[in-house]
Amino acid sequence: MFGQTFEAHDLAVIGLLIILEGVLSIDNALVLGILAKRLPKHQQSRALTYGLVGAFVFRLIAVGTAAYLIRIRIVQLLGGLYLVYISVKHFFFSNDGPPEGEHLGVDAEGAPALIDDTTGKPVNPDEAAKEITGHSGIAAAATAGNAVFAGFWATVFVIELTDIAFAIDSILAAVGIAGSKREKLWVVFAGGMIGVVLMRFAAVLFIRLLERFPRFETSAYLLVIVIGLKLVVEWFFNSAEHPHVVDFHNFRKTEFWIFWGLMIGCFVIGFIPKKQKSVGEGKSAEVPAEAA
Repeated sequence: MFGQTFEAHDLAVIGLLIILEGVLSIDNALVLGILAKRLPKHQQSRALTYGLVGAFVFRLIAVGTAAYLIRIRIVQLLGGLYLVYISVKHFFFSNDGPPEGEHLGVDAEGAPALIDDTTGKPVNPDEAAKEITGHSGIAAAATAGNAVFAGFWATVFVIELTDIAFAIDSILAAVGIAGSKREKLWVVFAGGMIGVVLMRFAAVLFIRLLERFPRFETSAYLLVIVIGLKLVVEWFFNSAEHPHVVDFHNFRKTEFWIFWGLMIGCFVIGFIPKKQKSVGEGKSAEVPAEAA
């Protein structure tokens, strides 16, 4: 982490990383909340705090490791393909998200929760754990109906494992955006850490963001596809002897503007409002009383 450099545009990259972290990790916040609620009330906050400390330590190690490994050509290719894979899976092959009849919301304590559409009340944590899919299934399968994970430290351990599972995507995306230059590791680390803190203490803000701009989730996964393709293109055209044939980090190069043009375009998609239903849509036609 020595020899780090600062440029004004680094702040914009950090901001983008925070938004990506927040939107892509809402289900992470939901899972962690469900895991913690399986403990007695007085232990829940402490378990999440210990999990947060562990997340900081893991990400510090992971950022440095990822920035080193991404320089290995085959790792760069695999990392790029993995990011494309999780995005394509989300769009075409995944049933992630709240089950039918439920929606992601906030409980009385201001924590993320699955809300039953009929009752308007949070779904029981044990039931919610069974229903969550995707990465969430790792935690759900490990904890649902298993008394082994009922203890405090066992729950903290599962929270840590869940953090690690969710961190892989975001760290790869962060390194893909900021690049693997040693002097820019602080950008990747800062974006990831601020995102983790926000998801623990302000997850409701991201939930409200998605409620107001539901296309933001689509926007986030489109951004991940672009980042994954960037890594694949760098692997294809660059080599150890010629590392800058394609350079997405040099504003003098055309590919720089193509990459950031696509990134901005994907980001703007998130602000496209929901399609409003027409006045008569979804309503049965009514015969005016005069015509009766």
